[in-house]
Amino acid sequence: MTGGPPEPVRAVLDEIIQHPTRLTVVAFLSACDEAEFAAVRDGCQVSDSVLSKTASALEAAGYVNVRKGHVGKRPRTWLSLTPEGQEALARHITALQDIVATAARRAVAPAASSSD
Repeated sequence: MTGGPPEPVRAVLDEIIQHPTRLTVVAFLSACDEAEFAAVRDGCQVSDSVLSKTASALEAAGYVNVRKGHVGKRPRTWLSLTPEGQEALARHITALQDIVATAARRAVAPAASSSD
């Protein structure tokens, strides 16, 4: 048993959504209940094929729900963030904030001690 305080539990970056395109798509979907494929593609500024691959990966992870249907005779695809995806994004953001806070503390600490 050590006499020091326990180490704080570090938040961990989510390996699935840490890729910039996946993170962009998840962040976009977090702002709406559901979005049509074309709206996500345009909002995230990616191609159809990139969004298709990204949506498939996020769906396989359980983070995104993909719903297919028709508007008139035209096929359409809608994407939505699952509760698991919302939780993963929240944890990922927390981990990023922890990293930024640690970096900020380290950047301030040397400057504060150099003025002594």
